[in-house]
Amino acid sequence: MKIVYNKEMDLNFKDVIGKHIPEMAAADDKIVYLDADLANCVGMVPFIKEHPDRGFDCGIAEANMMGIAAGLSSGGFKPIVHTFGPFASRRSFDQVFLSIAYAKNSVTVIGTDPGVTAAMNGGTHMPFEDMALYRSIPDAYVFDVTDTAMLKDLLDQSVNIHGLKYLRVGRKQNCKMYEDGTKFEIGKGVEVCSYGKDVAIIACGIMVAKAIDAAEALKAEGINATVIDMFTVKPLDEALVAKLAKECGAIVTAENHNKIGGLTEAVSAYTAANCPVIVKHVAVEDEFGEVGPQDYLEERFGLTTDTIVREAKAAVAAK
Repeated sequence: MKIVYNKEMDLNFKDVIGKHIPEMAAADDKIVYLDADLANCVGMVPFIKEHPDRGFDCGIAEANMMGIAAGLSSGGFKPIVHTFGPFASRRSFDQVFLSIAYAKNSVTVIGTDPGVTAAMNGGTHMPFEDMALYRSIPDAYVFDVTDTAMLKDLLDQSVNIHGLKYLRVGRKQNCKMYEDGTKFEIGKGVEVCSYGKDVAIIACGIMVAKAIDAAEALKAEGINATVIDMFTVKPLDEALVAKLAKECGAIVTAENHNKIGGLTEAVSAYTAANCPVIVKHVAVEDEFGEVGPQDYLEERFGLTTDTIVREAKAAVAAK
């Protein structure tokens, strides 16, 4: 695995979705695509028009769309479902829980614009709780996607994994992190930066690049950090968390999500029960979202490199 992070931006996630899913469908006639009136937002309108028997716009009826996906799964198909994160989670939770997960169906759900990446769509469209909802479902897989190389590989893997899979991913650009063609082991964190063992920074999604920048800033001040991309938030790489707790004695989690129910809660709950360690967090506090450009929202909710540096220093000082 090659880490290629140099602060440059990647392709738009939406453009990769609009190209990669049709390629997947061309190679596997069991793959079908469902959308809730947002196909244009991820470049999937041409596929729906060209393949009306395999691409379905279900309209603004997300709960019904999940039921349709469950039915297609029970018929032997491999449904990929897309809508914005709040509608993939809050609005359709009961159908996801019962018709897909409880019924042992296999559906890949893409929830776009999670957390502050919803930006100008505002608080109603800004899910800080989607990961928590999906993590509460037995046997579900929950991913917070870092870049387009990861997105493509996780999509390829997810359609062939039995059960419910939730991919939390923006539509716009994030920083490029991995070489194209990289393969990822689901349930295993990736060490993306290692200067030493004073503190471990466990991050996911848009926070991974900020965590690396924080590690560089900390190194300049004599604090050596190891940075982990914990892209699989469920199942958590508990063995790696235990190893970091033992070696570093201090952990900072960083996520574009509410501190309750996401990566922070997963790491904190595991370490509290199995390997007590100092854990600080960089996450959204107990708040709703709001309207604004993403860079403003990152500052507003403390999802910044500076915040990670501050919490890392506090974690080291508390050892």
